[in-house]
Amino acid sequence: MVCFSCNLLFMLEHLLIVNLCFIVPTGLFHSALRKSSLVEQTDMKVELLPALTDNYMYLLIDEDTKEAAIVDPVEPQKIVDAVKKHGVKLKTVLTTHHHCLANQNHPFDRICQFDDFLIFVLLFQVGSLNVKCLSTPCHTSGHICYFVTKENSTEPPAVFTGNTLFVAGCGKFFEGTADEMYKALIEVLGRLPPETRVYCGHEYTINNLKFAWHVEPNNEAIQKKLTWAKEKYVNREPTIPSTVADEFTFNPFMREKSVQEHAGTSDPIEAMRIPKN
Repeated sequence: MVCFSCNLLFMLEHLLIVNLCFIVPTGLFHSALRKSSLVEQTDMKVELLPALTDNYMYLLIDEDTKEAAIVDPVEPQKIVDAVKKHGVKLKTVLTTHHHCLANQNHPFDRICQFDDFLIFVLLFQVGSLNVKCLSTPCHTSGHICYFVTKENSTEPPAVFTGNTLFVAGCGKFFEGTADEMYKALIEVLGRLPPETRVYCGHEYTINNLKFAWHVEPNNEAIQKKLTWAKEKYVNREPTIPSTVADEFTFNPFMREKSVQEHAGTSDPIEAMRIPKN
């Protein structure tokens, strides 16, 4: 789902004033304890904005035009502050799945209810950056990932995976099946360039790696990544992004043979389903 507006910054500031129920009380989350992070490339910047208890929002900035998009917005004030800090023009809102706004009793839980702002497309641009919508249903039936590239760039592309692919894990099958998750991870995301940077929706890395280590206790890549992730946690730093290539070394749901052995089946779909139950 893609949302365009001629004045999204005004819309966010307006929500801060007149829709206080959109703001989750600070006592319910710990994002203030987690540090933001900026990933800089020549063609794009991505600022990781911690939100709620373990969510991430992402400010995607095109360096050529200073146009920006926000991915999975849940805390408007942080978005407004980040936009002003970078001096960019917020033109696009991207939401990966319908409950990314976290407060499921709020009328904005399904961002598609912003009828005046919403347009559905498969390919579009944020400034000079190309964005492709990848259909990855399972966690929710309409889940979308966003693959971001720059023409003629030698730098890594980016993919925003919401609640489909996490560092060392995958999302719950709320509205889909193991077959759909297999296709999303292996046939869609797994076929992106190996150097693609993966920006996921939650900070679940340590628990995911603990499960991965249970599946593959002799996998040194998992052990090293877990040690690294724990150090990041102590320093309140994000463990994101990873890369597609990284995920194939320590994510059990992308390491088909390992998860099949753990699940006791040679069927890759069944192997995807059993550990998630």
